[in-house]
Amino acid sequence: MTLLEFARGPGLQWSLVILAVGMMWRLVGILALKHKPDFSEPRAGGGAMFAGAVKTVFTRMVYAKPFRTQTTLASLLSYVFHIGLAIVVFGFGPHILFIRDLTGLSWPNLPSGMIYLTGVITLGALVALLIRRMTHPVLRLLSNFDDYFSWLVTVLPIATGLLAVAHLGARYETLLGLHILSVELLLVWLPFGKLGHAFLVFVSRATTGAVFARRGAAT
Repeated sequence: MTLLEFARGPGLQWSLVILAVGMMWRLVGILALKHKPDFSEPRAGGGAMFAGAVKTVFTRMVYAKPFRTQTTLASLLSYVFHIGLAIVVFGFGPHILFIRDLTGLSWPNLPSGMIYLTGVITLGALVALLIRRMTHPVLRLLSNFDDYFSWLVTVLPIATGLLAVAHLGARYETLLGLHILSVELLLVWLPFGKLGHAFLVFVSRATTGAVFARRGAAT
């Protein structure tokens, strides 16, 4: 079995299984946590709590005004990275074909040149975020293995993907196999590290918004 055959076969199957089981484990663990009963009188009904949950999911995408000046660069780099990654994942033709084979869903792809440029910009934003983390005195103090390894497993699929389309460094089949394996490493790590926020961020924000709405607090 070649590297590419392993990546497309057992590697992909096991990474998807680990991703699904891992995310279910995280969600069950969160839901199973004991919560203190809230005896306060609700100031909002179910409809308002639902609206508060939805509102908070979106309002928390922007820093509060007192912190915006200090966080402008980090916010810009973060948005560039997240939006760029989404464009590369969901706009590249081969990726769409892979998703179609996996789920049956499909949509038109974006021009390849746009995808390549976006990939380079996304990679640059990730490198800039790493430099900021390593040079900022507070961030450097707070950072641990999870932060750096999560950065690494996010960068590898982008870097290997760019190398594969440029045919740089090795045979195309080898580069493609390494690219797929790097994506599978990302999927395996996602439920267990800080990258889990890709799913859990919506749960945590919605819960916060519903609780605040129940208490009549602004979100």
